[in-house]
Amino acid sequence: MNRPVKIALAMLVVAAVVLGTRLVQSRRAETAATAQTPAAAASAPAALDLRDSDLVVASVADLARTVALSGSVKAVSTAVVKAKVAGELRSLGPREGDTVRAGQVVGEIDATEFVLRVHQAAQQAEAARAQVDIARRQLDNNRALVAQGYISATALDTSVANHAAAQASLQAALATAELARKAQADTVLKSPINGAVSQRLAQPGERVAVDARVLEVIDLSRLELEAALPAADAGLLRPGATAELVVEGLPDPIRAQVARLNPTTQAGTRAVLVYLSVQPVPGLRVGLFARGTVALEQRRVLSLPLSAVRLDDALPYVVVLDGQALRRRTVKTGGRGLVDRVESIEITDGLREGDRVLRGSLGTVRDNTPARLVVAAR
Repeated sequence: MNRPVKIALAMLVVAAVVLGTRLVQSRRAETAATAQTPAAAASAPAALDLRDSDLVVASVADLARTVALSGSVKAVSTAVVKAKVAGELRSLGPREGDTVRAGQVVGEIDATEFVLRVHQAAQQAEAARAQVDIARRQLDNNRALVAQGYISATALDTSVANHAAAQASLQAALATAELARKAQADTVLKSPINGAVSQRLAQPGERVAVDARVLEVIDLSRLELEAALPAADAGLLRPGATAELVVEGLPDPIRAQVARLNPTTQAGTRAVLVYLSVQPVPGLRVGLFARGTVALEQRRVLSLPLSAVRLDDALPYVVVLDGQALRRRTVKTGGRGLVDRVESIEITDGLREGDRVLRGSLGTVRDNTPARLVVAAR
């Protein structure tokens, strides 16, 4: 075989190899493209189906700025019936929960000893009165004798002094008799206020000392909440500001009003005690724990429920339904307060009125997630 023929055959072999290589690469590319198409489709996020209940609308409303507080319910007027004299407690009528009136007799201390003291003091007063009569007659006689010159003026002065001393002794005896009668009256225990009995601190048959606590009475017609606030918050409050309280054990919130503020702070905490008058309602009892908010001011602003503003990033943001996607928007916020009893926050920038925002309870959503609003089937 000559040389030109060999060269031609070699060129044909090279061309065949190159063509075969290109065919193999083309088939591999088609196979890879076919394999990647389902994977790419699977990685694309599916559209979220949203309902109206999943969204809140940014709206202009009256935002009531508030201060949170908590404390215990107390009675404005309480009283403790104490023993004014020592003795055996013979009777004690009312029990816990019973109502009493101001001046009502609630108990009695054995008065035997005090009755005897009244009789003793009365007899001593009678004896002192008799001494006054004797001293007065002697004084009258001595005055007549001095006028006739039978006795000296010194003897008359002595009679005058004796008469004055007898009168002083009579006044002292009368005062002692009054004290004895008062002590006898003090054996009868009376309620100082209208109210209900909260505690019986003694039992019939016990011997009670002077000032011993016997009965505690609480006036349930006037109740108040005592709450401790930081000085900065307390400085914003004014008497007359309204509040809404949630009390443990009561199904519905109750209304209250700031009555007064303590002029001093508590030692250690530097907190200021605030007192809110509470309207009595069935089931409201002294000692129950209550929490709530006091309205400071009311402004008409663009607002959202506080739960819709997300704080898991460096800046607060919301997730807005924008067309067919959920998009993150950074917002600027203002004061907090209540809108129709819902804790809300002012939005000063980043939203417009009418924007639909995803509720915070639905969790984290990636930016630009496809979404669509569906109507619930009836």
